[in-house]
Amino acid sequence: MNDWTDTEGRNGQEDRQALIRIENMGKTYDTGAVQVAALKEVDLIIRQGEFVAVMGQSGSGKSTLMNILGCLDRPTSGKYYLEGIDIGSRSSDELSLIRNKKIGFVFQSFNLIPRTSALKNVELPMTYARIPFHERHRRAMELLQKVDLGDRMEHMPNELSGGQKQRVAVARALANDPPILLADEPTGNLDSTSSGEIMRLFTALNAEGVTVIVVTHENEIAAFARRVIRFRDGKMISDETGGGHYAVD
Repeated sequence: MNDWTDTEGRNGQEDRQALIRIENMGKTYDTGAVQVAALKEVDLIIRQGEFVAVMGQSGSGKSTLMNILGCLDRPTSGKYYLEGIDIGSRSSDELSLIRNKKIGFVFQSFNLIPRTSALKNVELPMTYARIPFHERHRRAMELLQKVDLGDRMEHMPNELSGGQKQRVAVARALANDPPILLADEPTGNLDSTSSGEIMRLFTALNAEGVTVIVVTHENEIAAFARRVIRFRDGKMISDETGGGHYAVD
């Protein structure tokens, strides 16, 4: 087992205070005929317990950032430290373990397994983590009760509403008790009532100490966050915290 500790950051004490630290990060996609710069010179710190919304139009770089934060992709240049771990130096197998342990994902399309009950869907990440059956069964039940689906545990996804599916997805994202919840357009397929329910759930989880990062293009959704970061053409152009705002040079 790898002993991932907060020791690799370049700036010692500063890194130990940062859950996520990005330094001069860029991401370029080579399509063969042309190179596309999806992210350019991004510097960013996110600390434990923050609730952050990442905004921008299509092609702004926000989804590329989310993929890198989630260890699904690597930066082309610069550094990304997650709890002091230099992500760029890790193998694909190590990144898979890091994702399973440290990051919970919530997607717009829910990504539930169709012919598997809500309970089994929530158990799945714990199966990959080799948690014993009785323990993962107990925790999955607790998590579904936490998201107010205690009476829907044995229902299949096609028996659930959109909002219920997303609550199952949130419970699944929390299965291995990760410090970070990454949500990519989590309300994109939901009506306004269900959207509000999901965002209030994120707010409650954040109050319990979970770091929540939401990618969205909707101002109404971003308003739930305490910090809003905006991207345009691959660059971070503004950062708003607690009602204040400053532009990024």
